[in-house]
Amino acid sequence: MEMVNVEELFASKVFTLGKMKERLPKGTFKEVNKIINEGGELSKEAADVVAKAMKDWAVENGATHYTHWFQPLTGITAEKHDAFVTHPDETGKMIMEFSGKELIKGEPDASSFPSGGLRATFEARGYTTWDITSPAFIKETATGPTLCIPTAFCSYTGEALDKKTPLLRSMEALSKQAIRIVRLFGNTDARKVIPSVGAEQEYFLVDAKKALQREDIVFSGRTLFGAAAPKGQEMDDHYFGVIRERVGAFMRDVNTELWKLGVTSKTQHNEAAPAQHEVAPIYESANVAVDHNQLVMETLKRVAGYHGLRCMLHEKPFAGVNGSGKHNNWSITTDTGINLLEPGKTPNENIQFLLILACIMKAVDTHADLLRQSAANVGNDERLGGYEAPPAIISIFLGEQLEDVVTQLVETGKADNLKKGEVLHTGVSTLPEFVKDATDRNRTSPFAFTGNKFEFRSVGSADSIGSPNTTLNAIVAEAFCEAADRLEAAEDFDMAVHDLIKEYMTKHQRIIFNGNGYAKEWEEEAERRGLPNIHSMVESVETLTTPKSIKLFEKFGIFTEAELHSRAEILYETYAKSKNIEALTMIDMANMQIIPAVIKYIGSMADTTNNLKEMGVTVSVTKKLANKISGKLEEAQDAVEALEEAVAQAAAMTVGKEQAFFFYEQVAPAMRALRRPVDELEKMVDKAYWPMPTYADLLFEV
Repeated sequence: MEMVNVEELFASKVFTLGKMKERLPKGTFKEVNKIINEGGELSKEAADVVAKAMKDWAVENGATHYTHWFQPLTGITAEKHDAFVTHPDETGKMIMEFSGKELIKGEPDASSFPSGGLRATFEARGYTTWDITSPAFIKETATGPTLCIPTAFCSYTGEALDKKTPLLRSMEALSKQAIRIVRLFGNTDARKVIPSVGAEQEYFLVDAKKALQREDIVFSGRTLFGAAAPKGQEMDDHYFGVIRERVGAFMRDVNTELWKLGVTSKTQHNEAAPAQHEVAPIYESANVAVDHNQLVMETLKRVAGYHGLRCMLHEKPFAGVNGSGKHNNWSITTDTGINLLEPGKTPNENIQFLLILACIMKAVDTHADLLRQSAANVGNDERLGGYEAPPAIISIFLGEQLEDVVTQLVETGKADNLKKGEVLHTGVSTLPEFVKDATDRNRTSPFAFTGNKFEFRSVGSADSIGSPNTTLNAIVAEAFCEAADRLEAAEDFDMAVHDLIKEYMTKHQRIIFNGNGYAKEWEEEAERRGLPNIHSMVESVETLTTPKSIKLFEKFGIFTEAELHSRAEILYETYAKSKNIEALTMIDMANMQIIPAVIKYIGSMADTTNNLKEMGVTVSVTKKLANKISGKLEEAQDAVEALEEAVAQAAAMTVGKEQAFFFYEQVAPAMRALRRPVDELEKMVDKAYWPMPTYADLLFEV
C-alpha cells in the first residue's frame, strides 16, 4: 500500500495564502491580505496580477479550464468551465490567458436556477463574483484538473441567489456586534470576530449495482419501500466497529482527495446504523467550512463510484434505523485567537462568558422558529424525532454545571457555587484515575453546549450548512446588538451587565432543557413553556416572512424582504416537487415491478397447489398463504389508485404554498398507506420473485 505524506499532500491543490505570498509581488500580496482581513475592493491592476499568478499555478498543475464555483439555491454547487484560451496570435500560436476581470466576475444564466420569482426567463442575467476570503482550488475529475474559484451569485438587480452571499453578510453582522461586546470588557486588540464551524458529515454506503436496481434510490435518494432486515442496529455492534476493507479503501481515498483540497478531514468511523459512516473536519471559518462541506459531499459521492459504491446522503434512506445528520459545531473566536464560548475553569465568575451565554439563550429562544426552519428540508421530515436525531422542538442543552449556574443567577442574582467534576474510578489499579467532566452529553438535544461550542444537531446530512449558519449568526448578532446598546449607555457598567445577565437568563430560561427530548412529557412541557413545535418543513417556511424575521434580517442587511419571500416560494416548490417525484416513483415501482412480481408469485403458488392436489397432498397451507398474499395485494392496488388520484389532484393545483401543503397533508399519507402493504408483501413473497434488492442486501453486503 502506497504511503501518503499528509504534510506534503495537504492543500497541494489549493491556491493558499502561502502560495500567493510566494508568487505575488509584496505590494499585491499585502493588498490581497488586507482585503481578506478588513474588507475592501481589489484594484484592477492587482486583480490582473493575482489572476495571472493563479492561472500560472493552475496550468502547472495540469489545468486547462477554470470555473466560477458557486452555491445556488438548489442546495448543491454549480460550475461552468471555460478554457484559458484566447484568439491565436498572427503566427497561429495559442496563448493561455486569464484576466482580473475574468477572475472577479462571471455571468451565468440566473433564470435557470431557483429564484422564487426574483428572475424570469426573459430576465436571465446574473453575476458571480469572486469571494476572496475562500481560497481557489483545483478539482481533479474525469474532465481533467479544473481551477475552481469560489464565488457569490446574485441577480442583475442585486438580490442574493445563493447560500454564500447571505452567509458572508451574516458573518460581517455578527463580527461587528461581537466586537462591541468584547470592547466593553477591555479588549482593544481584536479587529473582528469569526464564527467557526466544524460540520460532522454522516452518510450511508451501499453497493452501486444493487442501488441501481432500485428506482427509489435512483430518483429520490432513499428507499420508498423496504421491509426491515432480520437484524438492524439493535446489537450496537456497528458503531465504532472495525471498518470493513472495502469501506476502508474508500475512506482512504476520500481523505487523500480532501487533504489535497485543504479540507482538514480528521475523524472517520462507523456510525450507529449498518452501512452508515461519518467523516468530520477540524473547525474553520464559517465561510470556508460551508465551501468545504460541499466539497466533502461531492467527494464522498465521486470517490464512492470509483469503488463500486453509492454514497447516500439522504437524511433517512432506510426506515427503522438511524438517519443521517450533519452536526453543525459552531463557536465564535476573535482574530487574536480567543474563543468567546470558552467558559474557563470558573464559568460562574467569567462575566464576559455569562453575558455571551445569556445573549445566545435570548437569541435561540426569541428565534427558535427560525432556527428550526434553517434545518428544515424534505428529507429531515423523515429523520427528526427519533433514532438519535433531535426532536423538532428547539431547546438548549447546557449540562448540569452551567444549568446550575443559570439557576443560581436567576434565583439569587449571583452564582457562588460551581459543580465540579468528580474523579472517575475504574476499579482497575493499572488504569489512571482522572477528573471527569462536570456534565454529561445529550444526544437528543437540538442545540447542545459541548464545552466551548454549540452543536446544532438538527441539520440534515444532504443539506447545505449555509442557511443554518446564516440564521445562527443573524440571531446572535441581534442579541449582541441589543445588549451592547444598553451596556454602552450604562453609567455603571458592572451593575448594568450583572442586571442584564440576570434579566436575559430569567426571561429565556425556558429554552434550557437537559432531559430526554424524545419523551412525551417533554413535548407537553415545551407546550406549557410556549416553545414552538414545528413538525414539518412546509410548516416552518412561513417563519421566514413574519414581521419579526423580516425586521431581523433587514436590520443587519442579510436578506431583503423580497429575498425572504423568494426563498419561501422556493422551499414550497422544492417540497412539492420532491414529494411528487417520490410519489410517481412509488406508483411506477408498484405498477411496473412489485404488483406484477406478486401476481407472478401467486401464479406459481397456484401451479404448485394443483401439482400437490394431483399428488394427493393437503394444500391448506398454500391456499391460506395465497389468500393472505392476495389480500395484501388488493390492499396495495387500492393504495396505488388512491395515490394516483392524490397526485393528479396536486398536479392540477397552482405551484406554491397550497400545493406544498396538499402534498404534505394528502400525498405523503397516501404514500405511507401504499408502503405498508408492500412491505408486508416483501416478507411473504419468495425472494427469487421480489424485483429489487432488499434492506438485507443493501445494508449488510458491502
